[in-house]
Amino acid sequence: MTHPHPSVGHIHLRVADLERAIAFYRDILGFELTQRFGTSAAFLGAGGYHHHIGLNTWDSAGATPPPAGHTGLYHAAFLYPDRASLGAVIKQVLAAGITLDGAADHGVSEAVYLRDPDGNGVELYRDRAPQDWPRDVEGGLQMVNTPLDVDALIAEAATP
Repeated sequence: MTHPHPSVGHIHLRVADLERAIAFYRDILGFELTQRFGTSAAFLGAGGYHHHIGLNTWDSAGATPPPAGHTGLYHAAFLYPDRASLGAVIKQVLAAGITLDGAADHGVSEAVYLRDPDGNGVELYRDRAPQDWPRDVEGGLQMVNTPLDVDALIAEAATP
């Protein structure tokens, strides 16, 4: 039997260019570089954690992203603590010239979607408080997929 409260510890991605991937996850999304293994692997974390993201070029240096329509990672989702923090990272993403693939209000959360430099899907989101989650008459979750006002999130951006 699995533990009753597991959590996701980290993701580990094959990348084509380690420096480019580090720059994206560190300089744009705000993770801290915690360790490097020469020129072939790196680990990044947040809040003092040893790593939330592993990156390597062991079998992928110079490789291309997988073609559309194949199995693999749909996206990695990174949770920000509040609207201001989410707005700030979206502002950094757009300032770096990265295009958003989409944005949605899911009722339980607000999210934007984009691609990292290797074509991996990335979701940046914030959760609403559980008491604010939409529910049906029986108390079940009623998640939705409605438009998100990204400009309003950016307007609430935390200042560094």
